[in-house]
Amino acid sequence: MRDILLGDLDAFFAAVEQRDHPEYRGRPVIVGGRPGERGVVSTCSYEARVFGVRSAMPVTTAVRLCPQAVFLPVNMTRYREVSARVLAIYERFTPELEPASIDEVYLAVPAGQGKEVAAGIRRTIRGELSLPVTVGVAANKLLAKIACELAKPDGMMEIRPEDVPRVVWPLPVKVLPGVGPRTEERLHRMAIHTVGQLAAYPERLLVSSFGKFGTLLHEHAGGIDHRPLTTSREPVS
Repeated sequence: MRDILLGDLDAFFAAVEQRDHPEYRGRPVIVGGRPGERGVVSTCSYEARVFGVRSAMPVTTAVRLCPQAVFLPVNMTRYREVSARVLAIYERFTPELEPASIDEVYLAVPAGQGKEVAAGIRRTIRGELSLPVTVGVAANKLLAKIACELAKPDGMMEIRPEDVPRVVWPLPVKVLPGVGPRTEERLHRMAIHTVGQLAAYPERLLVSSFGKFGTLLHEHAGGIDHRPLTTSREPVS
């Protein structure tokens, strides 16, 4: 048995800019383009999110919502350099890694060591790189991802299998992988709004509506995830 961790660098691009430019700290920072340029927001600091700015939003909309923000172009070369340094820190704790993106990495450690390793990772990344990282700890990738999302920003959370009814079931169904706007709308038409309602729905009826994906939905609603870690040396962007 193993614990699965997900390390997620909070507002990564913006956090790197705030670290490298002290004058940006405490100010809303939006990475993706400058006012007057076409483009979308790649990421933004939590100070900008207070004003409703979100990733994938047109820069023109972000300017309207938060005109006082610092607007910066994407410096992917710099972000990849920092991401590689973070990955090297993760490798000190375990060789079992699965980079999911430039700022997210799944890790596997011996069962029962997840919280201790997560604390060590957070302490090391903060101490050596001055960056915030949130870590979710669980028995599988699904629950580690949900734990990570619930712990943001700059936090740590563990979800054990017995925690699923209390922690996961009250959440909206869109927290589950594969539940995009269309699937969410279909589930809502079936009076399924929360993960708990999905878990209680008969699996055979989900299969009738969604085919094999219905079985996967039912498993995920119960906190079950059979996906293994797949190791790779290069984080995808």
